[in-house]
Amino acid sequence: MGEVPALTPAQIEELQRLDSATLANAVETSGVRLPNTGFADFRIRCLSPELRPMVGYAATARIRTADAPMEGRTYIDRTDWLNHIFSIPEPRVVVLENMDEHPGLGAFIGEMHVNLLHVLRCAGVVTNGAVRGLPASRAMGLQMFAGGLCVSHAYAHIIDFGCSVTVGRMNVQPRDLMHGDLHGVQTVPIEIAGKIPDAASQIVQYKQRIAKLCYSGTFTLDRFRSAAKDHKQ
Repeated sequence: MGEVPALTPAQIEELQRLDSATLANAVETSGVRLPNTGFADFRIRCLSPELRPMVGYAATARIRTADAPMEGRTYIDRTDWLNHIFSIPEPRVVVLENMDEHPGLGAFIGEMHVNLLHVLRCAGVVTNGAVRGLPASRAMGLQMFAGGLCVSHAYAHIIDFGCSVTVGRMNVQPRDLMHGDLHGVQTVPIEIAGKIPDAASQIVQYKQRIAKLCYSGTFTLDRFRSAAKDHKQ
């Protein structure tokens, strides 16, 4: 099978209108992956729940923060990983796996990188480590998903980039399509991405029918079971 082409701006916008929980349900109905895969667990939190859902293609890297790098002195010494970001279609999502034994001692992403990534057409950052520069990221609409916040960058540095990474049990490959909002972050199988809005619409309609039944004044368990059975069919 050949490489699936990138989505159109209109398709990206359609996915951005969906909340991540509904999108996850839509992916699950496709049967293309196991229901317990493809999303980050509760340790990876959305730090700006008021922002719109994030949609973009993954640019990956691995970092450390607890110990000094083998070469170089500061966290800005190495910039070659930015070439990898440029190789990814827009919009982009930077996914950083913190390889420290206890991730989050320092924050690789701060105000400087927030400004840089905004210029590089990035929609968000995902990491199992820590971040800082939250006011700047919120002002620019750059979503950040992380294990938490940290005041210092410590010894934050890039180990390598353009590789497979794992963040909150979620495996991410370069160019994977990402989606996230206040509920969390996930990968989206690109081969079904164009079908997700229709599947999501059916799920939303079903939830609306159930909500209407709950507050109709005529709710019974039998009526609920009947509605649920009709949805499965």
